Amino acid sequence: MRLLLLGATGQVGHELRRSLAPLGTVVCAARSGQLADGGACEVADFDQPQGLPALVARIAPDVVVNAAAYTAVDAAENDRAAAFRANADAPQALADACAKRGALLVHYSTDYVFDGSGSRPYREDDPTAPLGVYGASKLAGEHAVRGSGASHMVFRTAWVYASHGRNFLRTMLRLAGERDELRVVADQVGTPTPAALIADVTAAALRAPPASGLWHLTARGHTTWHGFAAEIVRQAHAAGRLQRVPAVVPITTAEFPTPAARPAYSCLDVSRLQRDLDIALPAWDDALASAVAAMPR
Repeated sequence: MRLLLLGATGQVGHELRRSLAPLGTVVCAARSGQLADGGACEVADFDQPQGLPALVARIAPDVVVNAAAYTAVDAAENDRAAAFRANADAPQALADACAKRGALLVHYSTDYVFDGSGSRPYREDDPTAPLGVYGASKLAGEHAVRGSGASHMVFRTAWVYASHGRNFLRTMLRLAGERDELRVVADQVGTPTPAALIADVTAAALRAPPASGLWHLTARGHTTWHGFAAEIVRQAHAAGRLQRVPAVVPITTAEFPTPAARPAYSCLDVSRLQRDLDIALPAWDDALASAVAAMPR
């Protein structure tokens, strides 16, 4: 299998380099043309979507895995054009290129396509209603891929973090080492999901690809950002990665205002994915334990 991995330097892309390697030849691409280890890779600038079809034609992959995106949720409110170029126009260009050569496209979306007014985990066919520009741009990307005629697998995920890069896990650990108190939002509910899990499920799906479709891909269960932070601190201290345990204080969303509104409830129902791929997803706190253990000391 020949795979083109876009966004190879991001959190999910970094893990996909590992998980996809056993499947065949992985050609990595990133906006900078350089991998995190300093090695060179293909250039894929999602701010210039018109250049992406030529890359797909030149690499001639069997599978394109798109882990690149504009993910600056708050900045997107003032930069709608850039968010839509990366999250809608670029996936459209990739999907059209994949349809032309008969390649499979793997694409990732977000829980932010929902407005958070639900009271049970969202299913794939539930109505979407993004609250902000980021969610709207990702939803447009979904529609572009699913309507392109290309073979595709679209995975919606949520609250992504990793043992590397810039994310909530690493930020909380840094702040926990610096402060006596962490104040964290406690009225937004979702499911923390490690990038490694997303990458592993993607690789499993590619070993025996199902028919084109949309699936929800997160860990199981739910918590709040406050609950997530408290569990990070607890597990890191138990693993000897924190010398002391700061107080983790719950606050409301109103006490931590942001330019973009976040869904108050964005748990995703993963039943379809577990059934279709015959895979058991871990509970979110068990997945966190694996991520903490994988962090460099």
